[in-house]
Amino acid sequence: MAILIVMALSWLCASSSAMPSLRHIEAEKADSLTVSLITCYPGPEIYELYGHEAIRVRGLGRDSVWNYGIFDFREPNFVYRFVKGETDYMVAGYPFAWFMPEYQERGSKVVEQDLNLSQEEALKLLSLLQTASLPENRRYRYNYVKNNCATRIHELIDSAATSRVIYPDSAAYGTFRNEMRAYNRNYPWYQFGIDIALGSGIDYKLKAKEEMFVPVEMMKMAASARMADGRRLVREQRVINEGNGDATLPPTPWYAAPLLWSVVIFLLSACLCTYNLTRKRITRWAYSLWFLILGLAGTLSAFLVFISSHEATSPNTLIIWLNPLQLVLAVCIWIRRLRPLATALACYNVVAMVCLLVVWPFQHQSGNPAFFPLMGTTLVLAATYAIIIWKQSYNYNGVTSTAKGVGTKGKTPVKTAGKPSGGGKTGKRNIKKGTSSK
Repeated sequence: MAILIVMALSWLCASSSAMPSLRHIEAEKADSLTVSLITCYPGPEIYELYGHEAIRVRGLGRDSVWNYGIFDFREPNFVYRFVKGETDYMVAGYPFAWFMPEYQERGSKVVEQDLNLSQEEALKLLSLLQTASLPENRRYRYNYVKNNCATRIHELIDSAATSRVIYPDSAAYGTFRNEMRAYNRNYPWYQFGIDIALGSGIDYKLKAKEEMFVPVEMMKMAASARMADGRRLVREQRVINEGNGDATLPPTPWYAAPLLWSVVIFLLSACLCTYNLTRKRITRWAYSLWFLILGLAGTLSAFLVFISSHEATSPNTLIIWLNPLQLVLAVCIWIRRLRPLATALACYNVVAMVCLLVVWPFQHQSGNPAFFPLMGTTLVLAATYAIIIWKQSYNYNGVTSTAKGVGTKGKTPVKTAGKPSGGGKTGKRNIKKGTSSK
């Protein structure tokens, strides 16, 4: 990727220095410049699931592609900045011949749409691309649904066109999350992670144009779009790489999907809780492991909600369940002196899980189906812990108070109720002797 960036920017600088001025270009043949959209269908990797969009400019001695999807993994703190929402992508122009091999190798379909732009509009678009790719302008703050390779291009077209572009106004998916789920259907664990990380910011009702953040959806809308002066936006559409059909991975089997495993975890936890209630003892390692997992997920969730600048990560209703307090509970289970705190956190989990499960259908954020058995697991584990610890505490306190009352200094008192003093036959003989004497 770094090599591609260097090559692309080197080619851009060289071509910009040799590039004729717009005034000179305008003197050329009127129909010599063609601008087209290049839509690449999804590939097998997670970062390829939504496909890719680029813009091609050919004519006047050039055949270039302009790519808004350039980034470098080797930049300092790339992963941290990506999670925090401070990822910078770049735009670069380079020969179109460099662009196609990646998609030909992975077998992705590639479609080209020639735009029905006048030469004046095409020249303006090329000028905007040249300006955007200058060293001082080429970086932009990436946002996966509102500022990516597709949204940048349709905004560029809107800026270059002298007549307003009118896209279809019927939304196919309704929300960002629904659209993501459609494209992630073969990757349920990836969608499970998205549903944990992203809150209600991707669940509001979309306008049709907002669904164009996915390149294939942009291609479909562009094919039906018209300009206010009556022109169709796309003059011609053709497939320039047939590909091998669907290049994504096959569907995940049902037995490997998160929903099944979440149900299995719930059933196992229910069996464990029944066993613990019968024995009146806590299997501490199992409880601690579960709340440790919740706490680690909650730490990431809290980071995304309170620190990350990703607008779609906050608010997130799951913070009630997945939060760093679960780490405290995982530790307190092992320390006798901290049992009151552990019990308080367990009671919090019981109340929180009941409220979430009851209120969830009526709130705005959409949840992954696998969440609810896992919430149920948290509920039964927390309730069982609270019940057993409360009973142990109650029995201990009751025994202590009785012992103090009889003066045994904490020893278990001997039960004497229900039998006469002296007991047994000896008692009866004493009674007879007592009654026979006069």
